[in-house]
Amino acid sequence: MSALLIFGLMLVLMALRAPIAISMGVAGAVGYAAQAGWAPLLSFLNDQAFARFASYDLSVIPLFILMGHFATQGGLSKALFAFASVLMAPFKGGLAMASVLASAAFGSICGSSVATAATITSVALPEMRRHGYSGRLSTGTLAAGGTLGILIPPSVPLVIYAILAEQNIAKLFAAAVVPGVIAMLSYMAAIAIYVRWWPEHAPQVAVAANRPRMTGALLAGVVPIAIVFSIVFGGIYGGWFTPTEGAAIGAACTLLAALAKRELSWDKLAQAFYATAEATAMIFLIFIGADLMNSALALTQLPNQLAGLVQGWGWAPVTVVVAMLLFYMVLGAVMDELSMLLLTIPIFFPIVNGMDFGMPQESVAIWFGILVLMTVGFGMLAPPVGLNVYVVNSMAKDTPIAESYRGVLPFLISDTLRMAAVICFPGIALGVVRWVS
Repeated sequence: MSALLIFGLMLVLMALRAPIAISMGVAGAVGYAAQAGWAPLLSFLNDQAFARFASYDLSVIPLFILMGHFATQGGLSKALFAFASVLMAPFKGGLAMASVLASAAFGSICGSSVATAATITSVALPEMRRHGYSGRLSTGTLAAGGTLGILIPPSVPLVIYAILAEQNIAKLFAAAVVPGVIAMLSYMAAIAIYVRWWPEHAPQVAVAANRPRMTGALLAGVVPIAIVFSIVFGGIYGGWFTPTEGAAIGAACTLLAALAKRELSWDKLAQAFYATAEATAMIFLIFIGADLMNSALALTQLPNQLAGLVQGWGWAPVTVVVAMLLFYMVLGAVMDELSMLLLTIPIFFPIVNGMDFGMPQESVAIWFGILVLMTVGFGMLAPPVGLNVYVVNSMAKDTPIAESYRGVLPFLISDTLRMAAVICFPGIALGVVRWVS
C-alpha cells in the first residue's frame, strides 16, 4: 500500500506537469520520510548525492552527448544525408530510405534518439517535401529513424543500464550492434513495402546522370564519421582505452572533424557545450530523483515482495520478461526512456537475474538490456505520447499529429517482429559479445 501511494503521488505530480525528476524526487522524499523520518532522509540526501555524482563511470554520459552536439553543430548530418540520398536514389522511396541510413550513421556518433530525430529531420524533411513525399511517410520515417540513435552504439540509455545493472559497457555496446543493424534494414524494408502499397506517398526521384561521380564526391563527407567511429570502437575493443576514455577521444575527434568542415563557429561551439551541460544536468537530476524513489520503494520491501510474487506464479522466465516489456510499453506513454530505466531497472533486474534462462548470468543481463533498449525505442514512437513523433511533427507544421502516428505504424510492426526475434533467439544479441570477449 505504501508503494502504491508513492507511485500515485508521482503520477499526480506528473499530471500537474511537474518535471519527471521533481515528481520522482518529491514522491520518493515523502515516502522515505514517512517510513524512516526526516533526519535519515536528509542524511541519505547528503551521502547519496555525492556518491552518485562522484562516480567516474557517469562521466561517459556528458562526453557522448558532447560528441553528438559537435556532430550536429558541425554540419556532419548534411553530408550523411546527401551521400545516402544519392546512394538510394534508384529505389522507390529512396529519400525515406536515405533518412534511415543517415539516422543510423549519425546515431553511431550521437547516442540520443531525440537529437538524432531532430537533426536528421532538419536536413531531410525539406528535401522529402520538395520531392512530393507525403507528410505521413516523411514524419513517420524520420521519427522511427531517430530511434536508431539509441539502438546503434554509443547509446546513453544503454550506458545508464550498464551502470544500474553493473554490467560491462563495451559488451553491451557490442550486443546492440546486430539488433541495431537489423532495425535499420527492417525500417528500409518497411518503407519498400509501404511505397509499393501507397506509391503516391513517395514519387520517384530522378536519378542524376553523373550519379557515380556525385557518390564519390559526397563520400568524402562521410569519411570523417567513419574514422571517428573506427577510432572510438576500434580502440575500445582493441583494449587501447576504456569506454570513458573512448568517449573523450571520440568527442575530441568529432570536434576536429567539425572544424575541418569549417561550419563550426564560436557561437555553435558555445551552443554545443551549453546544450551538453543542460542535457547532463537533466539526466543527473533524474538520477537523484530515481535514487530517492527507489530507496523509498526499497523501504516498503516492494522489490522483494514482487520477486516472491512472480516466483509464486510459476510463470516461465521468458513469459516474465515479455510481461516486463509490455509494462515498459505502457509506461512509455507517460515517461521518457531515462526515467523508465532509472525507476524500473533496480526493481526488475534482480527478478530477471534470479531466473534460470539456461544462460550465464552475464549473458542474461546483456540480453535483457538489449530487449529493454528496443522496448524503450518502441515507446519513443507509440501513441499517445511517442516523444520522437512529437519532435518531428513540431518541425512539420503542415502535417497533423494523427498523420504522423499513422506513419509510424509500419515501423512499430517492424519493431514488434524484431523484439520477438531477439526474445526467441538471444544469439542475435549475444553473438558479437562472444566474438569480442
